[in-house]
Amino acid sequence: MDLEGGTRRQFAKKESWKTVLTLAYQSLGVVYGDLSISPLYVFRSTFAEDIAHSESNEEIYGVLSLVFWTITLVPLVKYVFIVLKADDNGEGGTFALYSLLCRHARVSSLPNCQVADEELIEYKKDFYGVAPDRSFASRLKSTLEKHKVLQRVLLVLALIGTCMVIGDGILTPAISVFSAVSGLELSMSKENHAYVEVPAACIILIGLFVLQHYGTHRVGFLFAPIIITWLFCISAIGIYNIFHWNPHVYKALSPYYVYQLLRKTQKGGWMALGGILLCITGSEAMFADLGHFTQLSIKIAFTSVVYPSLILAYMGQAAYLSRHHVIEHDYHFGFYVSVPEKLRWPVLVIAILAAVVGSQAIITGTFSIIKQCSALSCFPRVKVVHTSSKIHGQIYIPEINWLLMLLCLAVTICFRDTKRLGNASGLAVITVMLVTTCLMSLVIVLCWHQNVLLALGFVFLFGSIEALFFSASLIKFLQGAWVPIAFALVFLTVMYVWHYGTLKKYEFDVQNKVSINWLLGLGPSIGIVRVRGVGLVHTELVSGIPVIFSHFVTNLPAFHQVLVFLCIKHVPVPHVRPEERFLVGRVGPKDVRLYRCIVRYGYRDVHKDDIEFENDLLCSIAEFIRTESAGLNSSNDEDEKDDRMAVVGTCSTHSILMSEDNADNVDSEGTSELREIKSPIVIQQKKRVRFLVPESPKIDTGAMEELEDVMEAREAGVAYIIGQTYMRAKPGSSMLKKIVINCVYEFLRRNSRAPSFVIGVPHASSLEVGMMYHV
Repeated sequence: MDLEGGTRRQFAKKESWKTVLTLAYQSLGVVYGDLSISPLYVFRSTFAEDIAHSESNEEIYGVLSLVFWTITLVPLVKYVFIVLKADDNGEGGTFALYSLLCRHARVSSLPNCQVADEELIEYKKDFYGVAPDRSFASRLKSTLEKHKVLQRVLLVLALIGTCMVIGDGILTPAISVFSAVSGLELSMSKENHAYVEVPAACIILIGLFVLQHYGTHRVGFLFAPIIITWLFCISAIGIYNIFHWNPHVYKALSPYYVYQLLRKTQKGGWMALGGILLCITGSEAMFADLGHFTQLSIKIAFTSVVYPSLILAYMGQAAYLSRHHVIEHDYHFGFYVSVPEKLRWPVLVIAILAAVVGSQAIITGTFSIIKQCSALSCFPRVKVVHTSSKIHGQIYIPEINWLLMLLCLAVTICFRDTKRLGNASGLAVITVMLVTTCLMSLVIVLCWHQNVLLALGFVFLFGSIEALFFSASLIKFLQGAWVPIAFALVFLTVMYVWHYGTLKKYEFDVQNKVSINWLLGLGPSIGIVRVRGVGLVHTELVSGIPVIFSHFVTNLPAFHQVLVFLCIKHVPVPHVRPEERFLVGRVGPKDVRLYRCIVRYGYRDVHKDDIEFENDLLCSIAEFIRTESAGLNSSNDEDEKDDRMAVVGTCSTHSILMSEDNADNVDSEGTSELREIKSPIVIQQKKRVRFLVPESPKIDTGAMEELEDVMEAREAGVAYIIGQTYMRAKPGSSMLKKIVINCVYEFLRRNSRAPSFVIGVPHASSLEVGMMYHV
């Protein structure tokens, strides 16, 4: 059994404090890398140009006070105490919030949704009861379900947050590594350091992205010690600077100095908020990486280690700056100037390692969120490589990795300074936080059924703070803030066009599907031949016969003795339990041997593309036949009257087992509990299939014959009938639709990966059927 996030979280509930502390230790390297390295560039970005420094300490104290209250209110109060509780069965992130809302209100625009999906245990697990009919939550839910425009707005909002996370995955490695190597400027001449910083940063970035394919699990054990060492260094240096330079710097924690700063500097202080914003870069990772840890472990790590270390580091920098008013260069406001000269080189090495770890965390998070989007039909299909056999959250996506590397190198070479990199990164970070705040307000009302005043208070408090930061970042549009907006527009266009094209393709399938009566009536007229074997027809439909199969059978009137319409779909939950994986039913009368099998996965589940999937599929059909004959099928799908669907698990969860043996070495021994059903003798076969069926309850003769037919077909082999569709806009469509479908979507489809199911199909067993869709 795979150690997926859900399994780990269920185990974590029963674990000891020792295990919780171990998870808290591990989270330091995975979750807090980005947040921990923010002292490298916050003061330098804040004092770059916006605040004219004077001989007094009011500006420094005001900036320190702003940093302190920003870290306290956003990461500590908002994320640690509120947002972490809004997990999607233990998973976090922007799409987890969207998934949570989709389950409590039918606002999902995903295709092939079924009522049966809402019966999944994970789907209903986090329900907090039903809101009263006349409550505000009930009225809001009804409004969202009625208006398609509001559903699209909600989807676009989630996509904007996702696009900004991807933009953060480009900008964070650039600013982190560049800020880390900026310590070289204090050890080299003014003329030479500029020629060394950029090449050094680029070399480190290239090495970071090249190592991604090895997986984080190979070097993960180094991450936590590096971040702990870094946090110890900055807190120790902070304590030294406080006592050595200004023991009274603690007075700056008073919010009075915030008022004084904004009153004195006015527009300059407001624009400086874009630099102060960088102190909470990486806060979203606490929520996004929730699936790998537990709420308690993340809270312990932040409150006991990360939060006090960051506060001490910023206080130490402010204490040093308060005694050094003669400013010759803006880098004198950087982190390294406050480090004792004898410690600068060791601290520089530790900072570079910490920057690499912080960058690693956001890159891995980008891979994870793109995989979630792809599973929910909101991103073109990409190759996903699982770098760990135990933890499936650790993945690597080659195409995205090299794209991130090229864009990261481009912004590093073009900008060459932390100020513009900070402006770009800050806007990406605050946009994600604003999206989280908006979605959280809906979660408070729709999912938690709390008073609407509580949701409004949440939006007013945190939304106003983040809106202020957002405006300060947006005003620096020409100074670098345009970069995340440009990235977001490109990625948002790609994601929305792909989602739109997927919906149009599914709508065409639904409108042009055929009935079983048409297929049965077609047989005598064109002389359909049934050939040996199992035919798997891959389709997105959950009911009816896909048009691609009718196109195939009218041109080639033959199909297999056992035909299965296979639909592999993702549902808006992180994980689907193995016992609920398959939904099996009949298509037409029993004697035609036509079945429908819907295989359901969560957006964090892994689809197995090997022989084990075929065995699970045939076992689920056999189990359906057995339970149907015994009258045990009680879970039906109401979406289609002709198809009665039963929930059937994998081979490991039900009573029928399958084994395959070489024909020359068949062991016919049985057990006291299981009775062996052998298939009829078939000439020239290499393998023999056996179903082991429980002795009780008894199955009737018709079901026995049906099982024998399925086994005979399995022995003859499995063939895969896969549709290869091309889309064109209908004649008379608008020019925009023609561009979106004919150009953009078709370009993305041709250059994206095939579905995971198709990739694992042996070439000798696959048959592609091409067809043009006019949508």
